[in-house]
Amino acid sequence: MSRTHPGSQTSPVPDAGAQVGVIIVAGGAGQRLGLGIPKAQVQVAGRSILDHALQGVLDAGVAHEICVVVPADDTVLRATVAEVVTDVPVLLVAGGATRPDSVNAGLAALSPGISHVLVHDAARALTPPAVFRRVVAALHAGAEAVIPVIPVVDTIKTVDGGLVTGTPPRETLRAVQTPQGFNINTLRLAHQAPGAAVTDDAMLLERLGIPVQVVDGDDAAFKVTTAQDLQLAAILARNPTGRPQP
Repeated sequence: MSRTHPGSQTSPVPDAGAQVGVIIVAGGAGQRLGLGIPKAQVQVAGRSILDHALQGVLDAGVAHEICVVVPADDTVLRATVAEVVTDVPVLLVAGGATRPDSVNAGLAALSPGISHVLVHDAARALTPPAVFRRVVAALHAGAEAVIPVIPVVDTIKTVDGGLVTGTPPRETLRAVQTPQGFNINTLRLAHQAPGAAVTDDAMLLERLGIPVQVVDGDDAAFKVTTAQDLQLAAILARNPTGRPQP
């Protein structure tokens, strides 16, 4: 049965001609959740993590095209995408062996007219629409790369061999979230550059010396990784005041 996402905006925000694609990466195994199913299939308040992530993208109203990257053999996630009813084109592609491989698959699938791309982790399922809009606004203002961040509240230590090697000043540290936004051609070039493994797409641009701008993230955009995260996500999803509305 088709599912219409309630409250979804059917036309993107004004953007002076820029075309925005959103890649949702939904390939996590969910091993730390211990439920025996891929993370994006896990239910939060009666809907899958992927379904919540799609809802957030649609509610933001910034996407001209959405590309969902799932494991090739995951029929459950494919069915979730197939049930979405929206006038925004939603593409479905098979992911690769690594996260960069999956992002590359999404980049290859987007239409030629897409000028900017947001890369979003499905595991950050409750990311408020305002975060998407802040990232896109910075791209429209001319930034090549934009990431949402929140302040680090804990003291952070660098450690080597069981010993503390330093304490970086907390005021210079930020925790990074998604969606991360880029000029699509710049991101494609960055993915082609050789280098060691990365933990997010912004690192690729940092290696090339391309400035990465930051905007405010949101505490609700946390990554569902552990059973405790899942419990918090369920509370926020059920509480109308816990997830900011568009």
